[in-house]
Amino acid sequence: MNPIFYLAAAAAKKPEPALGLFVEKNVGAFFLMLFMTAVVWVMITRARGAKKIPAIRKIAGLDAIDEAIGRATEMGRPVHFSPGLGGVDYPETFAFFATLGHVAKLAARYDTRLINTHRNNYVYAIADEIIRQAYLEAGRPDAYNPDDVRYLSPYQFAYASGVLGIFQREKVAANIMIGYFYAEALIFAEAGYQAGAIQVAGTTSTAQLPFFVTACDYTLIGEEIYAGSAYLSKDPVLTGSVVGQDVAKIAIFALILLGTIVANFNNFGAKTNFLKDLLLK
Repeated sequence: MNPIFYLAAAAAKKPEPALGLFVEKNVGAFFLMLFMTAVVWVMITRARGAKKIPAIRKIAGLDAIDEAIGRATEMGRPVHFSPGLGGVDYPETFAFFATLGHVAKLAARYDTRLINTHRNNYVYAIADEIIRQAYLEAGRPDAYNPDDVRYLSPYQFAYASGVLGIFQREKVAANIMIGYFYAEALIFAEAGYQAGAIQVAGTTSTAQLPFFVTACDYTLIGEEIYAGSAYLSKDPVLTGSVVGQDVAKIAIFALILLGTIVANFNNFGAKTNFLKDLLLK
């Protein structure tokens, strides 16, 4: 049959927008987005107004960052910070940016050398500016060393080899890894252990988390890395945003659980009626 006929038939069967506005099967997603937005907005407003909101639970890995930098300061050795292999389109990289600002401010305040390595040129450029700004805010712009923000290689294992060389030459006392990691995760963690560094790692990659848990002192698991900026900065907007998202997730989970129970009871009722009809016959 002529393909034009199929195209004409498909166009003729185009569904009408739900409620006159929405693409089919997207009504629920729209109202879900409105619900989450409303909850986040309420929590941000309450946090800005110094009103009580649920607290972010204690995260040992984030608390250990200050300890790691303090240890490096006492030993007179540098801190290494890696974002992994993620680009600027990875949400894990934005978690790295948020934590990097805090780490850089502490390094500037304590006069501790911070070595930040990269394999993505865009991430490198943004990180360079974040560190420069952190030193400026700490009142020590002269202490900023652009040579310590290093673009090593776009290739995975060339980048990993460069980081291992830094561990051996610089004898880093703290190794912080927050971002998206691939096969280099265990390589970094093992090299950091051999260098005697205290290690704090965090990623959402389920394939690499076991290596970090095994080889690092502290590990941030999954969404804990996204809470880092709010947890460390105590900024009300960031805190309200994190708390609002968690409250919305709990509400959605409760709704799913309720729906599952109702659906199972309905199915049970249908099966009971079927058996009753069968027995009566």
